Amino acid sequence: MAKAYIGLGGNVGDSRQILTDAVICLAQIPSIQINARSCFYISSPVDAPGNDYINNVIAITTSLEPIPLLHACQSVELHFGRERPFARAPRTLDIDLLTYENLSYTDPELTIPHPRITERMFVLLPLLEIEPEIELPLFGKLKNRLPDLSWQKIEKLQMQQCPKGGESNNTH
Repeated sequence: MAKAYIGLGGNVGDSRQILTDAVICLAQIPSIQINARSCFYISSPVDAPGNDYINNVIAITTSLEPIPLLHACQSVELHFGRERPFARAPRTLDIDLLTYENLSYTDPELTIPHPRITERMFVLLPLLEIEPEIELPLFGKLKNRLPDLSWQKIEKLQMQQCPKGGESNNTH
């Protein structure tokens, strides 16, 4: 079983409910086990048009290899009406494979770790919430990247039970 982190986000429709339901859909895939999830965060789009996004990150273990895992995530996106009319278009649901073990992998279909993982506060904050000491080859400790992103507007949504003191909410 491999450990991976997946980022979810959306800015079309009831994003909080869509993200909640998407995690449930992912958990129903027999080869995926959800181990932890972050709180929801609201952030302004970065290099994209549209409304503010709701984002969170989940930690999983899976028997799927990276490409089949990507395809499973894309099938959940499609279930929630994901369309790709142009790059970085507003979306009902975006699911990104952020990391997969300590694998560095580049393929026309997938790059791991996610190529913009250190450029997006809406990825780093929820990821660090559930894995505060995460370190990746080529990137080092991800928490050291936060000061460079302080210009990005982000806020933790307080309208749910969130983990306290680094504890994670298990979905099982």
